[in-house]
Amino acid sequence: QVQVVESGGGLVQAGGSLRLSCAASGSDFSINAMGWHRQAPGKQRELVATITSGGTTMYVDSVKGRFTISRDNAKNTVYLQMNSLKAEDTAVYYCMVDIRSSSWSANFRYWGQGTQVTVSS
Repeated sequence: QVQVVESGGGLVQAGGSLRLSCAASGSDFSINAMGWHRQAPGKQRELVATITSGGTTMYVDSVKGRFTISRDNAKNTVYLQMNSLKAEDTAVYYCMVDIRSSSWSANFRYWGQGTQVTVSS
């Protein structure tokens, strides 16, 4: 049983910054990878950034150079630092945590509840 809680969304003007946080809690698991997806009104959910437990990162082209994903393995937490925000970044951002259960010797994927990011122009 794993709980995923994310926070950090809000309203910001274009050019501003926000930092999203996502923490996984529970027992008998280890994290394989964490990431962020977003879904804007009228659009399908898209992958924004991912990071493995070893620190390998990937970004969608539209956020490269502006967003930075990082993690704190000891806290089972992932962050998304968003700089130079644009109106097109407005979306609900969802945290994804890919874990391995030591109890079941299997991998599972959990999602956060979503946090709204609104960028005004």
